[in-house]
Amino acid sequence: MKKAVLFWMILWGSTTAFAQQKTYCNPINIDYGYCPIEPFVTQGKHRATADPVITFFKGKYYLFSTNQWGYWHSPDMLNWQFVSRKFLRPEHKVWDELCAPSLSFVNDTLLVIGSTHTKEFPIWMSKNPEVDDWKELVHKQLAGAWDPQIFWDEQKDELYMYYGSSNLYPLYGLKLNRKTFQPEGEPVPVLALNDHDHGWERFGEHNDNTFLQPFTEGAFMTKYKDNYYLQYGAPGTEFSGYADGVYVGKNPFGPFEYQSHNPFSYKPGGFARGAGHGATFQDVHGNYWHTSTIGISVKNNFERRIGIWPAGFDAEDVLYSNTAYGDYPTFLPSEKKNHLTEQFAGWMLLNYNKPVQVSSTLGGFQANLAVDEDIKTYWSAKTEKANEWFQTDLGEISTVNAIQINYADQDVELMGKPEKSPGHQYQILASNDGKKWKEVIDKKNSTKDVPHEYIELANPIEARFLKLINLGMPTGKFALSGFRVFGKGNGLKPNEVQNFIPLRSGPKVKGERRNVWFKWQQEPQADGYVIYFGKSPDKLYGSIMVYGKNEYYFNGLDRSEVYYFQIEAFNNNGIGPRSEIKKAE
Repeated sequence: MKKAVLFWMILWGSTTAFAQQKTYCNPINIDYGYCPIEPFVTQGKHRATADPVITFFKGKYYLFSTNQWGYWHSPDMLNWQFVSRKFLRPEHKVWDELCAPSLSFVNDTLLVIGSTHTKEFPIWMSKNPEVDDWKELVHKQLAGAWDPQIFWDEQKDELYMYYGSSNLYPLYGLKLNRKTFQPEGEPVPVLALNDHDHGWERFGEHNDNTFLQPFTEGAFMTKYKDNYYLQYGAPGTEFSGYADGVYVGKNPFGPFEYQSHNPFSYKPGGFARGAGHGATFQDVHGNYWHTSTIGISVKNNFERRIGIWPAGFDAEDVLYSNTAYGDYPTFLPSEKKNHLTEQFAGWMLLNYNKPVQVSSTLGGFQANLAVDEDIKTYWSAKTEKANEWFQTDLGEISTVNAIQINYADQDVELMGKPEKSPGHQYQILASNDGKKWKEVIDKKNSTKDVPHEYIELANPIEARFLKLINLGMPTGKFALSGFRVFGKGNGLKPNEVQNFIPLRSGPKVKGERRNVWFKWQQEPQADGYVIYFGKSPDKLYGSIMVYGKNEYYFNGLDRSEVYYFQIEAFNNNGIGPRSEIKKAE
């Protein structure tokens, strides 16, 4: 019997090591650099990036984001390889190495430029960006644009730049000379916020703070068919409601009309929150995706991560981004798919608020904070030493398909992007009774830096207990913002939610129509709920994930429109039926 168990364990380890994953999980697992700016780390050094842009170029995905001292490329949108590179010259005395960079291509050449208020930054070009092979296309680009995007209208062979980041000024568009890549003509205002009508554009964590005007930033243009989709971020990067909206026009400078279904990229609930300031791109199969910024904002407002969401255009050419269960396992690009219905893997979170045990606890960083589905809170062990451990109890023997380990930055010592990292070394054990354990994952000798490690098991296992044993950290103490186990339990899914009511002021009644108060009867079997919303019953593209409550205040509606709402409950066993659709004038 012992030989059979040993053989099974060896076979299991071998299969896990070499099987190709079919899913990923947000925040994406890349070796994020550490904040390189001294004034931003006074409350603790930490990893940080934001403002991502991805493009598919010559058979690979290229990812650039803020302050990373380089960039990544990937053949499959899962395994990202970092290329170390600083793009700014010594005379550019700024903190930000390519802040909110523009990434685009013209024919067979990739183009990159960072944000600047001066007229000194170069546009870089490469025909072979797999390696550090870049040349200056333009020595000094004269636009002086913050949050720039260079957009190539391939059909017309014309170049434009869109830019802006302000709570005072609008976003601008500028035509670039096709040969010199320099500005041609004067900037044209193309978009300004209208938070008087659009509740989701209001400042604050809950879109209810009026002490400061909201910010608009992150201009990004996508051309689909003959329409130009001008995308923008609002109202502030530090908020869970950070989102991307879109205006649509027939010409590069508009006039642009507000898309009725906005914000099109939005994720205020769940573990990883925020989906603003991003970029829309196509995969190898022609499917659309949207990458954007996820907020942590604990040690600094600009402590952030990156998410990738299935996106697309519907039959009426409405741009959408599907963030429902967007921080659960999601299928990678594999074939032409419906991104509204076919991308979620269907594996549920098995250990939300379930019992845990730990080797030690540092101060108030309590153990249950690693299973509360909040990336802003975390457990920390007292040390970084080998054999500190975290154990989670799923409550019953369940089918485990995948595990995500989200490390938190406690007492880290690094800044910037180190040339080498000792990586994260660990071991995961599984048990049915908490006494007899078997090894499931062996990363004892790993040298990979995996701050949001995600492992899809080649063969699902049956287990009740999982134990993560620390064997080595790149820096800082052994700390976890989320040890998340995905699969299926053996119980019942929740029932349909009863008495779901959206309370909103009517069009002829004095009240704040940008707000709605949802109430519903608590479903006993539910861990949480997903509320869907939209301005048409067949386009409920917006979604909000709510854990452990039977009410939610939502302040992100447009003032004058009719809305439709629907809710479903979920737990570790699956998703219950959706409720009937409710209409609110």
